[in-house]
Amino acid sequence: MNSSVRHFVAEFVGTFALVFIGSGALLMVQRTNTPDGLLVVALAHGIILALMVSATMNVSGGHLNPAVTLGMVVTKRIAPTMAGVHIVAQLAGAAFGAFVLKWTIAAQTFSAARGGGQAVAMDVTMSQAITLEAVATFFLVFVIFGTAVNPEAPKLGGMAIGLTIGADILAIGPLTGGSMNPARSFGPALASGIWEGQVVFWIGPAIGAIVAALVWEYLLLRRPTSAS
Repeated sequence: MNSSVRHFVAEFVGTFALVFIGSGALLMVQRTNTPDGLLVVALAHGIILALMVSATMNVSGGHLNPAVTLGMVVTKRIAPTMAGVHIVAQLAGAAFGAFVLKWTIAAQTFSAARGGGQAVAMDVTMSQAITLEAVATFFLVFVIFGTAVNPEAPKLGGMAIGLTIGADILAIGPLTGGSMNPARSFGPALASGIWEGQVVFWIGPAIGAIVAALVWEYLLLRRPTSAS
């Protein structure tokens, strides 16, 4: 099968699962008024991402995130054309996941939880929110390079990546929603029609991903030494 098709399908399904499970957890917390809702949401995102990254890693690299794909582009680990395939697949998968939830969850619950999307807290400024998302995404991409890109990395599959997502949500979830992923925010926004905070959820992760990727590429990864 054409590699572009394989990459598209893997990124579509993986991101669909992330939004369906992640947003679904937010919707169920809203519906049931679950105690410790933040922990539930963090676990849901961390578990599904760990599983889907592991499942797609050997097909498309398991990006499932436009910010991660951007980090791979700036370090020349993916061609711009293939990166475009990834990002289109990620946005399409995220939108499909959000609309499946919209079709299957009570309208009142879906609306009250903003379609399972994220929101920036009222006492957090845009610059603060962008910084929080950038730092959280830096940690995410730093771990991705350290466990999946580095050829000397321990073979952990997506476990470390999922744990990082869960930890980040526990830390900044109440402040920005803990997106770290423009596609994760785009899908629910499209389905709910609530676009508030999208600038934060695109700019912050993009900055964090690029910085982390460059740190690994030029400061941490070992370069082969030529024989004298």
